[in-house]
Amino acid sequence: QVQLVESGGGLVQAGGSLRLSCAASGIIFSTYTMYWYRQAPGKQRELVAAIRSGGSTNYADSVKGRFTISRDNAKNTVYLQMNSLKPEDTAVYYCNARFVAIYWGQGAQVTVSS
Repeated sequence: QVQLVESGGGLVQAGGSLRLSCAASGIIFSTYTMYWYRQAPGKQRELVAAIRSGGSTNYADSVKGRFTISRDNAKNTVYLQMNSLKPEDTAVYYCNARFVAIYWGQGAQVTVSS
């Protein structure tokens, strides 16, 4: 069956960095567009970044210049490098895979203290 497993979340001070990973299994990873979403308490889930099978990327305006999405097709893994973190980046971050179907990971908590 399909699994997306996020890791790398945690607590960090403002200005710090974290790297999230999402390991996929059960799909032909290289064919999927991969996304990172986040959901803060009391807010709707929002798109953070996307990377297509060919490697092109898109970012939410709120994270441009601070976050970098990348993928390693040999490892079936997508990453989100988060630098210069702000308290408003605090959220549960979800990995999402989309091609012939849509799959979600279980989420990873990121907490940024001021």
